[in-house]
Amino acid sequence: MEIAGARRRLAVLLGTWGLTRIVLLLFVFKVFVFPGPDVTSDVSVIYQGWYETLRHGSFPLDDVTWQYPPAAALPILSPALLGFLDYASAFFVLACLADLAVLALLGYTGLRPGRTLRGAWVWVAGVPLLGPTVYARYDVMVTAVAVAALLAGARHPRVMGALVGFGALLKVWPALLLLGAVKRRAWGAAAVTVVVVASVFAVSMPGGFAFLTFQRERGTEVESLGSLVFHVARHFGWQGQVLLNYGSVEFVGPYVNWVSTAALGLTAIAFGWLMLWRLMAARFLPHTLADAAFVAVLMFTVTSRVISPQYVVWLIGLAAVCSCFRASRMRLPVGLVLAAAFVTVLEFPVWFADVVASDNLGIVLLLLRNGLLTAAALTAARELWRASVTWADVPPLPSQATRSKATSDSS
Repeated sequence: MEIAGARRRLAVLLGTWGLTRIVLLLFVFKVFVFPGPDVTSDVSVIYQGWYETLRHGSFPLDDVTWQYPPAAALPILSPALLGFLDYASAFFVLACLADLAVLALLGYTGLRPGRTLRGAWVWVAGVPLLGPTVYARYDVMVTAVAVAALLAGARHPRVMGALVGFGALLKVWPALLLLGAVKRRAWGAAAVTVVVVASVFAVSMPGGFAFLTFQRERGTEVESLGSLVFHVARHFGWQGQVLLNYGSVEFVGPYVNWVSTAALGLTAIAFGWLMLWRLMAARFLPHTLADAAFVAVLMFTVTSRVISPQYVVWLIGLAAVCSCFRASRMRLPVGLVLAAAFVTVLEFPVWFADVVASDNLGIVLLLLRNGLLTAAALTAARELWRASVTWADVPPLPSQATRSKATSDSS
């Protein structure tokens, strides 16, 4: 009976995934037209342009929109594996396969003792909330690597470390997954992987780390938390502009550098809190690794100068891993992230013109989306602290009355 029930649950899960992903594919293949700007142009124009340069053995050094670590070349080049399709079509198919790989990992984990299929359902439901943007960016491929790393962490720390190191060379943020790792083997494997893979790219393809300069020169993107200052200020005469700058739509003008610097300061504060947690944590349970990774990526996303829609794909993947563990205390933050995903598709691409224009609708959507992400980060941090830092478990000192009673009883 249990086997039959598990099969039935998996069938419903896979069927729901299939139906929702068919809809996403119909949008990216433009059988249906999704409201707002065309989100697939990044693949057909930008990615394909990078592909033409990368396949000749060099990074696109003259293109400031290339802001990724060297291993990012691999997903950009991956459509060559499906040479019978045009570039964009092959990329969409591979993105869908990466999505399916995440589902397979979460489904397999969810059937193990002490685990639940709730994580797989978070992934199945969360991804379509972001609309076709998910299949028009390579972030779903990076998320697949990150999910595999976290799920391998408890039993195979070296595998986790290797995947984290590789993921960090795809898009940096997977390095945060090591925050809750307690076994040195994971850290060692990550370091070795980074050195080996980076060395291969340094020898074979020049300019693999030029992205560091481009990232440093970025400003405040119009969807970030800090951008709300300028969205409101435009209604009171602020003289700045909204321009396509370094590959994203950013504010340019007076005081933008101040807000960007403040965002970096918030990131530093978040990093300090995470280091404090790591030093104080005394209880590392099976779900702590995933919970800590979820909190870390949430904090760095919220405080970033850029909060692009595809960043929420990372959060949904990590939320799904947390949800695989029955004992995880991240249910409320996971729910807030899913709500933020739905608002994200409304601000981009559906009403992105209102966001760029700082219209009232655009401001409200950004306030709501960024507010949900901020609330998720704060509540997740609180739950992580409560679950792993044991101050709350220390019994209180006895009162004077209690001590007096104990003395009289003993005498």
